[in-house]
Amino acid sequence: MQLAHVTTLRLALATLPPAATPAESVTRAVAAMHDAARAGAKLVAFPECYVPGYRWPGRDHPPPDLAFLAAAHDALVRGAGEAGIVAVVGTERVVGDRVRLTALVATADGRHAGWQDKVQLDPSEDAAYAPGEGRALFAVDDVPFGVVICHEGWRYPETVRWAARRGARLVLHLHHHEPDATSWRPTGYAEPGNSFHEAAVRCRAAENTIWFATVNVAVAGAPSTSAVADPDGTIVAWQPHGVAGVLVHDLDPSRATAALARRCRTVG
Repeated sequence: MQLAHVTTLRLALATLPPAATPAESVTRAVAAMHDAARAGAKLVAFPECYVPGYRWPGRDHPPPDLAFLAAAHDALVRGAGEAGIVAVVGTERVVGDRVRLTALVATADGRHAGWQDKVQLDPSEDAAYAPGEGRALFAVDDVPFGVVICHEGWRYPETVRWAARRGARLVLHLHHHEPDATSWRPTGYAEPGNSFHEAAVRCRAAENTIWFATVNVAVAGAPSTSAVADPDGTIVAWQPHGVAGVLVHDLDPSRATAALARRCRTVG
């Protein structure tokens, strides 16, 4: 796909603290859409299941509220339209009688563009969530992008390659990574003593020759943070760990050739 008319895409990653209530998560997400738009961004991404909040294993969580979710999703789509920005919001939805982790994609003119469900769950999530099926591509200013969610982006690189081989110049990675007693407390990005997670961000970009951007919640001591890797695998922007804010970075879509992804001879 030729993108000669798109020389710069300004991306925003909304690194927000977990909300105290589901209603607050919607309010904060919509406010961040407006913050990102005022900064000139055309696309903003949010952490995994930011609305209504991630069902962390081992904690008590209420059952899904279908009426709240319907109203929240409408408010998020409407908020994106009012801000004039494409928004990718980590949330949940109910399909049949099971809850799925998903990303809601809203257009800059206030339409619902679709969902990207989390297909590969972490084993710890099996009790709370059901896996989705299928993958999709979306676009902002004619620049195709894909979405992967947390565990599947860390440990299933095929999910990112799927998008790259089908024309994505950028893959957004929504995650929710809180610290525990064993977590490394980083002072820089992808430090050797930390877990593999931040190093994987560089790999997903370089192994596919595309842009890869990851977004986490802002929690004190978080072992991973929001960051942007260019098609060479270089970290070109990152948010200080555990610090709330909207990280903005300009991408050149033409640099994302997906050359290495297309050379792969072992996947469809």
